[in-house]
Amino acid sequence: MSRAESQYPAREEYLPIAEHGLIGDLRTVALVGTDGRIDWFCAPRFDSPSVFGSLLDSRKGGHWTIRPMCQTASTQQFYFPETNILVTRMLTEDGIVEIQDFMPVVREHDPAHQQRLVRRVVGIRGRMLMEVEIAPRLDYGRGRHDTILLPSGVRFRGDQLGVTVHSDVPLRAEGDDARGTFSIDQGQTILFVLHTGEPSTAPVGDPETADASGVDEDAVEALFHGTIAFWHKWLRQCTYTGRWREMVERSALTLKLLTHEPTGAIVAAPTLGLPEQFGGERNWDYRYVWIRDAAFSLYALLRLGFTEESKAFIAWLTTCLRDADGGDNGPLRVLYSIDGRPRVPEEILDHLEGYRGSRPVRIGNDASGQLQLDIYGELIDSIYLFNKYSVGISHDSWTDLCTIVDWLLDNWERPDHGIWETRAGQQPQTYSRLMCWVAVERMIRMARQRGLPGDIVRWGQVRDRIYHDIIDHGWDDEAATFVQRLGAGPDHEARPVVDAALLLLPMVKFLSPDDPRFRATMETIEEQLVMDSLVYRYDPTISPDGLSGAEGTFSICSFWWVEALTRTGQTERARLALEKTFTYANHVGLYAEQIGVTGEHLGNFPQAFTHLALISAATNLDRALS
Repeated sequence: MSRAESQYPAREEYLPIAEHGLIGDLRTVALVGTDGRIDWFCAPRFDSPSVFGSLLDSRKGGHWTIRPMCQTASTQQFYFPETNILVTRMLTEDGIVEIQDFMPVVREHDPAHQQRLVRRVVGIRGRMLMEVEIAPRLDYGRGRHDTILLPSGVRFRGDQLGVTVHSDVPLRAEGDDARGTFSIDQGQTILFVLHTGEPSTAPVGDPETADASGVDEDAVEALFHGTIAFWHKWLRQCTYTGRWREMVERSALTLKLLTHEPTGAIVAAPTLGLPEQFGGERNWDYRYVWIRDAAFSLYALLRLGFTEESKAFIAWLTTCLRDADGGDNGPLRVLYSIDGRPRVPEEILDHLEGYRGSRPVRIGNDASGQLQLDIYGELIDSIYLFNKYSVGISHDSWTDLCTIVDWLLDNWERPDHGIWETRAGQQPQTYSRLMCWVAVERMIRMARQRGLPGDIVRWGQVRDRIYHDIIDHGWDDEAATFVQRLGAGPDHEARPVVDAALLLLPMVKFLSPDDPRFRATMETIEEQLVMDSLVYRYDPTISPDGLSGAEGTFSICSFWWVEALTRTGQTERARLALEKTFTYANHVGLYAEQIGVTGEHLGNFPQAFTHLALISAATNLDRALS
């Protein structure tokens, strides 16, 4: 629940990014603002065009708002315990209402799954006058639609998608939109149910054939309790019972919402275009599968006992590898679409103004064509853990990994774009070398643990060459620190260029956390990149990344800092840093990609990367304290 009541922003064009909760059905999600506005919803998949997108353009994007007709109300928002059902409470002198938002999921791997978005308005106290406005803007606001009133609802029929809303409230058409007003008394429930589907098809229980009195309340009640049961059953698999159980479980529930159940894919974030700097150009589309992010997510879910998601992702990955074209950038791509396409070309939506005027608004992501060698280590490390703690990889998967590592043995010395996908060209990144070492080292471990076939002698020789390359060229004697790029010491820069990714050196077992070189690197990172408990990923003023403007602190790096403190035995500092970092979560425990200097959320929201790092930091610190 919100820590404090906030004035209800009834007419504010753009809510703060943090003023949202998340609901979903393991196919897509919706963002629900604290003002009762759904301002982001893509259907039928995460990467489909938006239906409601006023998050990126308050006038052209579209929204679905339910709110009191009075101008002022205070709001509270929280999740129904241990679920992804979101409750928004609106409090006025006349009364209190709750809007219970959820997307039904009642059984796993349901081939007959229907995509629905349910909004239950419940009278808690008194009597309130409410208004509802349903204003879809299909295809990111580019598509036209017909608005067709029905006996108990409305249908919006576009060229590629149909959206039908069942309603207990009589609606009227106003241009392309539908509006209605209603009063709600204590103990009364008003229902709205949105269906998505083909333009020409009517969903089951369509208002055209339904009773004109409204939505079937018993059916919605069954969906509500079925969805509660689904989330409770899923969360019971979690093995973590430590000090920060609530935050860890919320992060696990969020990671689960970012999985696409039909394919096993795990998206980096469900949004696009949310800026890393208001008014700046650092605005990206994250609705795809980053091999790096998904691999770390796999690790986090495995740590908590969720093995089914790991199996599904490995199956998805196997399909991608089967279709790999080789090419100059190797057998893996930086990112894939949900269904495994290796190219998602970038396109600018010129007609949208962007969140608070932050242009350009991009769909697709040209990072799919970059060379990032770190993804090989991140992926193989996660598969190593899957092989160790789950059912083990198949013969075909091992053969795929051998093909991957054979390519890597011949290409690990190449410069690349690095973990942060900079647009300043390829450079010799220390972190990329580190993860190449991880890839080869974990292959050797798996081969020895299970007696799997492989050229272990050659692998060991290359592993050792990579190790010495990092020590000889990634470490700067004069500055006494590991640096971001091989050979980039004080001779080339005014001060050594460090990178928060170097905090992973002991986490991947390259160095002991007590190694003086790592301790010195931590000191340099703290001096340059740490602001209280928050951590910048690098300093673009001395390490240009090909983009203009600045950015906020990077949330995953803040949790990496906690874990580095933990591993170096500084548990009291780590605990304080973790508790401080928790204060930057929004009111329902979600994190955007970045946190600004005044605590505002920046970048796409919520970010899988951040929540998986939270899980790792909390579980490791809890174990150290115990």
